[in-house]
Amino acid sequence: MQPVICSAENLPFQDRSFDAVVASDVMEHVPPTKRNQVVSEIFRVTRKVVIIGYPCGPSAWALDQNLHRHYQSRKIPPPTWLEEHMLSPFPDENLFLDVPREWKKKIISNESLGFHYWMMRTEIHRVWDYSFRLALRIAPGLVRWFLGRANDEPCYRKIFVFTHK
Repeated sequence: MQPVICSAENLPFQDRSFDAVVASDVMEHVPPTKRNQVVSEIFRVTRKVVIIGYPCGPSAWALDQNLHRHYQSRKIPPPTWLEEHMLSPFPDENLFLDVPREWKKKIISNESLGFHYWMMRTEIHRVWDYSFRLALRIAPGLVRWFLGRANDEPCYRKIFVFTHK
């Protein structure tokens, strides 16, 4: 694999260069005025499958604003990713209104709002964070089951899977 440094608004690849493109937790970091162009570029360079996941909509953004305030109230510097989340509201499902009709869309809810907030707050505490990481090593199947149960609506993140018809 060769790294390429470029702007997501103007990818240096020919049309349909890749079988699949995955953009995970990227769109919320793209300024709102540039999001449609980034989505357009992703579809331009993809032949078969596009997977785009991000914290979705005003409820998820409000939750991160509460989390940011929680960090500040505890006088703990918020993580860089959370500081970036405060810059612009999150995109919602309308981000894909201009996707060509030949792409079939499936939406997967990922991480309920309540679970996400609980998880992010526990990461602040070293004991809870260490305990979770230990559980991942000792009983990954149990952790996977537990996390799978946390994908209820309303959700924090949505994963959009597009397949070319």
